[in-house]
Formats: sequence, C-alpha cells, structure tokens
Amino acid sequence: MAVVELNVDDRGVAWVRLNRPEVHNAMDAAMIAELTLMAGRLGRDPAVRVAVLTGEGASFCAGGDLGWMRAQMAADAETRAREARALAEMLGALDTMPRPLIGRVQGQAFGGGVGLMSVCDVAVGVDHAKFGLTEVRLGLIPATIGPYVVARMGAARARRVFFSGRRFDAGEAVALGLLARAVPKTDLDAAIESEIEPYLKAAPGAVSAGKALVAELGGVAAEAQISATIDALVARWESAEAEEGISAFFDKRKPGWDR
Repeated sequence: MAVVELNVDDRGVAWVRLNRPEVHNAMDAAMIAELTLMAGRLGRDPAVRVAVLTGEGASFCAGGDLGWMRAQMAADAETRAREARALAEMLGALDTMPRPLIGRVQGQAFGGGVGLMSVCDVAVGVDHAKFGLTEVRLGLIPATIGPYVVARMGAARARRVFFSGRRFDAGEAVALGLLARAVPKTDLDAAIESEIEPYLKAAPGAVSAGKALVAELGGVAAEAQISATIDALVARWESAEAEEGISAFFDKRKPGWDR
C-alpha cells in the first residue's frame, strides 16, 4: 500500500493523502521521497488545476517518524546529511510547486506536520485539532521546516511556539497564521471546496505565475539558508540531548530535563 495516495478528479483537483494512519502519518524516508516525486509530477501535469493535501485517519501528520530519526542518530555523517537534505528538498518541492496547494487538516499536526501545513498556500483545519512544534521535547529543533514556519507565522508570532514545545489549539493556530480557518469536522469538506472553487474559475497559467511572483516578492528560502537548517538538524541528531530524548520516548519515561 502506498504511503502517499494520489487521485485526480475530472475537474483537475489532485487529492494527495498521507496514508500511514497507524503511526499518525509520521514521515519516514519513503513518505518523504513520494511527496517529493508527487510535487514534481503535479507541477508538470497541465491537467492539474489545484492540489489538496490531507491525511488518512485521526491525525494530519505527527511529524518525523521516531524510528527514522533514531536511525539517523546511529548512521554515519554522510547518511545523516543525505536524509536531512531529502527532507528539506521535499518541503521545497511542495512550497514551490507551480499549482495551488490547499491543506485539508483533518486532525492534529506536530513538528514536521506543522511544516507541511506551512508550505500549503492555504490551510483549513478542524476546530478540535491540536498542534505544536514539539521537537525540543526530544532534544531536537524544527530546523528544516523552520524557513517555512517562520515565513507563515512571521518571526514575532513564531517565537511564541517555535522553541517552547507547547501544544496549542486550532484557535491559536488561526491567530498565528498557520490556519486560515478552523471549522467543525462536519464543515471541513465544504470549507475545502470553497477554497478549491475559485481556482477552477481562474486562468491556470496566471495562477501559477501569481504563485511564483509571491515567492519572488516574499523571498524563497535560499540555498545557504536551507544548508544551514540541514546542518542544524544533523547537529541535533548527533547531540546527547537527542539521544536522551528519543531513548526516553521509546523507554516510556521522562527525559532527564523534564521537571
């Protein structure tokens, strides 16, 4: 079974669904690779007018798969850097995909899941969902997602949640700029349809050009910035705090710093 499912309807709406519900759609190497390839495919397909990113099951995305992260800590430096770059390139591919990307956030999102929301052009979520940049609880930092999260929230608002690890509700996600709207679960599909419909009435080439212009005016994440985030993530994977935090998670105990 594919870890990312794709269906394109007869209107040209591409439905991209994260499909690891048993682990709350946590991202591993396979999901990262599939999302990267899918972003390229959708961007090249002239029949696709708009894409919707959502998840299967109770969670939108719980972030990075802890087993995958644990493997990076045990890997050699070259492997760690390669995996971190794959994650960064996936986010960049979704962010710069020349089709509008709508986030249908049907459940909670943490860590890298917040990063996925941040590369969407607009995200609408259910009003009962919880969110958080929880990496610091594991001795890690939201590194490769950082440029997109800060661009979405703005630096001042990002400081409220970026390095505290605290969870916040959908109302605060709206206030932070992470979600455009938070709606009851029963209204989510209608809210997503209201985001899709305008794109189907707009000239596709103009939409793509408009998205590219926003990126140019707003500043696309530079290679130097991306490289810095990769180095920062690798450094945390190699840290004693990360080893303690992830070990504590698997041992079902509190890490040493948890008071």
